[in-house]
Amino acid sequence: MENKPYFLIIFGCIVVLCACQPNSPYLDQKPPDKMPQLFMPDLVNTEHIELNGVFNADLTEFFFTRIVDESFVIHHMERIDGKWSAPEPLQLFPDRSIVSTAVDMSITRDGKTMYFLGEYPIPGLDKSTEDIYKSQKTDGKWQLATRVPYPISTDEYTESYPVVVADGSLYFESDRPGGMGNQDIYRAQYQGNGKFDDPVNIGSVVNTKEGSGDTFVAPDESYLIVNRWGTEQPGLYLSFRKDDAWQTPIYLDEPINSEWTDFCPFVTWDNKYFFFSRRYSDPPESGWAGVVKGEVYWVDARVLFDLNKG
Repeated sequence: MENKPYFLIIFGCIVVLCACQPNSPYLDQKPPDKMPQLFMPDLVNTEHIELNGVFNADLTEFFFTRIVDESFVIHHMERIDGKWSAPEPLQLFPDRSIVSTAVDMSITRDGKTMYFLGEYPIPGLDKSTEDIYKSQKTDGKWQLATRVPYPISTDEYTESYPVVVADGSLYFESDRPGGMGNQDIYRAQYQGNGKFDDPVNIGSVVNTKEGSGDTFVAPDESYLIVNRWGTEQPGLYLSFRKDDAWQTPIYLDEPINSEWTDFCPFVTWDNKYFFFSRRYSDPPESGWAGVVKGEVYWVDARVLFDLNKG
């Protein structure tokens, strides 16, 4: 009985030590408040240009894009037995030596399918075009990607920035005819077995004549975040869905939008955190041609949902 206090002390120390082991689903980062913070400095945010912070639904895999030797390359990290692996590039196209694009990824609810914007030479075409690709996760490994066929991808037009929602339906942007601007957002209902209905333009409330894209859509389609450009107030906008219709988008003021380019929105499946990317170009209007830095930020998602109160 005299040893009981010592046993309790030792037991308490063991509990504390176990609690200190890296097991946070958010890579052991201190959760941000309503001021955006860099996500994983020196690991995700480095001297390279990074963008696209995306988690899978159960927070066991994190994805981001890094520019490597002029190619946009998707990287991932996995949480196994409570610990996160180091970032590794995914080989989604057969030949690594060919300059290619794999960016703007979206993961299905079950974590087994990744849709992304891909650009890689297509046999039979004299040039590569931006299209929607998908990769399947088999035996714990992401496989080489395949082009999502028509009516999603086309030979004549560009398709980009796919977002898959809970029922498997796909939002994406395209410059195909019939749009309201130089690039519009479309929705294609999922039929099952990898097939989709014909895409439907989501309408003029969200789409503009200047162009809209880089869209995130909530899994239940209750809200979306869209990037608008060519307007007096370019940047990220938030639209809620009420009575089966998208509402007028709300501009996200500072500290979300800035004097730079803020894009690539994503909200975790638990609706806790909002991720976005910031691109710095020199001169500022030079876009990707003059990009000098790209970073991934995260912030408490209440900065979004507080706008829907009342």
